[in-house]
Amino acid sequence: MRIGLSSALEHETPEEWALRMQELGCRSVVFPVDYTAPENVIADYADAAHSHDLMIAEVGIWRNVFAIDPKERREARQRAAGQLKLADEIGAKCCVNVAGTYGGPLWDGGYKTNYSKECWDMIRDYTRGLLDEVKPARTKYSLEAMPWMYPSSPDEYLKMLEEVDRPAFGVHMDVVNMINCPWRYFFSDDFLQECFDKLGKFICSCHLKDIRLKTEYTFQLEETYCGNGSLNIEKYISLIDQYDKDMPVIIEHLDTDEEYISSLNYVKERLKRADLL
Repeated sequence: MRIGLSSALEHETPEEWALRMQELGCRSVVFPVDYTAPENVIADYADAAHSHDLMIAEVGIWRNVFAIDPKERREARQRAAGQLKLADEIGAKCCVNVAGTYGGPLWDGGYKTNYSKECWDMIRDYTRGLLDEVKPARTKYSLEAMPWMYPSSPDEYLKMLEEVDRPAFGVHMDVVNMINCPWRYFFSDDFLQECFDKLGKFICSCHLKDIRLKTEYTFQLEETYCGNGSLNIEKYISLIDQYDKDMPVIIEHLDTDEEYISSLNYVKERLKRADLL
């Protein structure tokens, strides 16, 4: 496992960024600039990562390629193609996005139409088209699973892999995003096992965070920082290691540099005690 942070933390130069990540004990990174950056800036960040043994885990898209607004949709698809080309150029493990929704204004929102056959077919056909357009050879395009859009389960992801049927389509594993019901929450160890039994050989990169049940009605789950929830982090990492001991594992969704560093240190200490680091 190669642990990393979704934040680039405060820095002034690519060398400073890479050195700081290395000194913190990170061994993977999310690429901190996008495809619109000058070529020399992209090259400097890529070179700094490689020289400090930092695997480039992800290039993120994070736009709704099915947006209702035509301009938003067009710009999202332009970004998706640009980011996928960038990921391939720098040899990132994957280029990742959520599948997208055309059911409402939120780019990553939950809507009834997200579970329609029409939406499923759109995701499949768009993914095929993007991969056929860019033809990545060094990276994989992947979808981050979400609680309220496809793919929201291991079986849905397996079916999407089969229907897309492109070797450059892989799996981005965010198991917390798929814990969206009481069974998956209370029996999360079993769900972790199911995820890796079905998807393990296709996984390119993983996210790391925690989840907890809120006490008020009705059933509400809350994403939280590592150690503030119920996820069996040790089991998660041990399953990752069974499939790829160099798998990038990215801590995400914190607000400040201090929170990221604190969470990183907590996870490292916990994994050391379990002899997983």
